[in-house]
Amino acid sequence: MKLLLIYTTEFGWTPRNKTLEDFPDAEKSQMLKDVQTAFIHVEAEDMENITAVEKKLLKNIKWAAGKNNTRRVVLHSFAHLSDSKGDPHFTKDLFNRVEERLKNSGYEVFQTPFGYFLDLEMKAPGYSTARVFKNI
Repeated sequence: MKLLLIYTTEFGWTPRNKTLEDFPDAEKSQMLKDVQTAFIHVEAEDMENITAVEKKLLKNIKWAAGKNNTRRVVLHSFAHLSDSKGDPHFTKDLFNRVEERLKNSGYEVFQTPFGYFLDLEMKAPGYSTARVFKNI
């Protein structure tokens, strides 16, 4: 898994092009403030050790959100950080489990529409913990 964590003072999306027909249609735009965005690229090999990968993903998201003093998180599928790609249904199931676990820990969690190219808008401050890359 590749994980790009960007703290954003504003993060918004508009669904543009649907790329995976198996997933729900989305038309709604959304704009959020003060969120830890997690650009997540699930790789094929992550399916072999999902328990460890999920645990590390949660740990990194919580760490970054804490460093940036927010309890709001956006999970965004960003399959552009590696040549290896995990199964989309596996990825979406992982996102749903991570969302549930974060909510159970007191976080407010959002997911961008899955299976879409999105128009993104964001404002990110320029300090070290606002942008972190992890190879999980």
